[in-house]
Order: sequence, then C-alpha cells, then structure tokens
Amino acid sequence: MLIFAVIMKQLLTKTGSRIQMVIDFTYPLCRRFISPQLYRYGVCGSANVLFDWALYFLVYNFFVKYRLLDLGFLTISPHITTLILIFPVSTLTGFLLQKYVTFTASDLRGRTQLLRYTIIVGGNLLINYAGLKILVDGLSFYPTPSKMIITVITIICSYIGQKKFTFRDTSASVISSSLESPSINTPFQSSSTPTLDPDIFDPASQSSHK
Repeated sequence: MLIFAVIMKQLLTKTGSRIQMVIDFTYPLCRRFISPQLYRYGVCGSANVLFDWALYFLVYNFFVKYRLLDLGFLTISPHITTLILIFPVSTLTGFLLQKYVTFTASDLRGRTQLLRYTIIVGGNLLINYAGLKILVDGLSFYPTPSKMIITVITIICSYIGQKKFTFRDTSASVISSSLESPSINTPFQSSSTPTLDPDIFDPASQSSHK
C-alpha cells in the first residue's frame, strides 16, 4: 500500500509539473493583469468547471434520464440526484489540480489539506444544493444553466478558501514571526529542531519544517 501511494505521488507530481509548464507557457499574455498563481488557478478551475458541466449534462440526460429517485422515505429530484453523483468526481479532480498545479508552495501536510478542502467542499455542496432548489424548484429555471450560475459563485468562494485556508503557506507567517520576535540562544540553552514524518501526500520533496 505504501509503495502504491509513493508511486501515485510521483505520478501526480510529474503530471502536475507538466500541466504547470503548459499553463505557464501562455501566462505572458496575461502577465500585466494577474499573478502566476491566480492564472494557474483560473485555468485549472476553468478546465474542471467544463468537465463538471459536461459530466452533469451527460449524467442528467443519459443516466438519470429525468427520473425521480424514490428511496421510500425520501424522493430526490433528478437534478439533485445528478449533483450527488458527479460532485465527488469533480471535487477530486479539482483538488488534485489545485494541489499539484496551483498551490504547490503550501507546506501543510497533505492530510491537513485534504481535511480543509473537504470543509470547503461541504460549503460548496450546500451552496449548490440551495442554489438548485431555489433556481430550479423555486424559479423553474433549466437545471444545466442553473448549475452554471451556481458554479460561478462557488468558484469565488473556493479561491478565497483555498488560498487562505486549505493550501495556506505557513512558512511566510513563521518568517514574519521570527523577524518580529527573534530568539537568542545562549551557550547554556539547548536548542532542538523537531522533525515531522515524511508526508507522502505532499507534492514538494521537502516534508519537514520548523
């Protein structure tokens, strides 16, 4: 299992690096307007959104086929059923793209990132559910355009949450704190640097930090 995880990490890291090279090749066209990280986020997010829309359309029209899902104690409308089916898939692809392409400088442990990403995803799921209920059931909009409108809202919320919370780079705050309150070791003081176990989920090769 450990060998498989290591192989997957190497494969995802190499794939992410290649995708990043392709994205950065077109970045000079937008250099004056946005930062490299924001550009990568936009490209990766747009690609995942297109994948999400296409998957939603296919599942809704050819798999769910406009049918209600009767669970006995609860009846789920077809557009909500489709959302439940595709949400885990598009969430996983989005996480991998942002982790291995956009926010590669984050020094948080992979499991911490995944937990925080899940929290952000939970918030997005609530926004998706409430939005579809309002637009489709309440205002009688078409399901796919409604999903597109909600996606724009969740993209804005996701970027803020991912940058400031999920993939936060703690090294900058550590450096800032050390500059404000420098510690001075005397010959009579012993200093030790705690180390962390290697994190196989972290795309960066360095997995220990102060």
